[in-house]
Amino acid sequence: MTAYFVSDIHLVSPAEEKTEVFNRFLQSIAAGGSLEKATHLFLVGDIFDLWVGNHRYFSDKFHTTVELIRALAMAGVQVHYFEGNHDLHLDRFWQERLGIKIHADAESFDLAGLRVRIEHGDLINPEDEGYLFLRWFLRTSPMTLLAHSLPAPLVRLIGERASQASRNYTSTAKELPKDQIRKLIRTHAERVGSVSPFDLIITGHVHVEDDFRFKVAGREMRSVNLGSWFDGPKAFVLNEGGGNFTALK
Repeated sequence: MTAYFVSDIHLVSPAEEKTEVFNRFLQSIAAGGSLEKATHLFLVGDIFDLWVGNHRYFSDKFHTTVELIRALAMAGVQVHYFEGNHDLHLDRFWQERLGIKIHADAESFDLAGLRVRIEHGDLINPEDEGYLFLRWFLRTSPMTLLAHSLPAPLVRLIGERASQASRNYTSTAKELPKDQIRKLIRTHAERVGSVSPFDLIITGHVHVEDDFRFKVAGREMRSVNLGSWFDGPKAFVLNEGGGNFTALK
């Protein structure tokens, strides 16, 4: 078993270097080239800087990337996509059309003999009331209906504004000193670990890479935040030998 985890890539254009690196990463884990062949791929939110609903604008724009992910799933790789705050309402395209399992909230998996909790990480700061309201509002039934039914140009316009609003709400936390951000990550891990124990929790969202080991009620746990590709492309790799970050070139 070899599972790969990536988040907060924020792909903007199919022509940018990040997209090329991500596409090469997908090709490598499919074929077992420079990276070990994947059995699982977890997309932990904000893979795209904007993707809303089931509109051809997005699937056409990132056609190559979509086809590479589809090929992985068709080859038997278990692909899971966790919605972030820049990629929303993904089920109709990614799940219903491509067979990629979509998760709007945290989920737990048994991987490499470990209980692994995975979530985008945008609930790390319970005091961020502005963002928490925006997160709730964008997922209400009327907003879900609009995301799928409005014309693509209008969805794109609204999505870009909502994306910027989300960025504004979360930028304050992301501009905190890294030690304060790591404290938020670790406090969240300890809090949810005390309620629903795990061996490993994997999060993203706050753009700070972190790897922290701790104990709750005598149980050893590990918290990994994936950081972002703004600091360089990377993935977290988990197998029977353990879990580590690997830089992508």
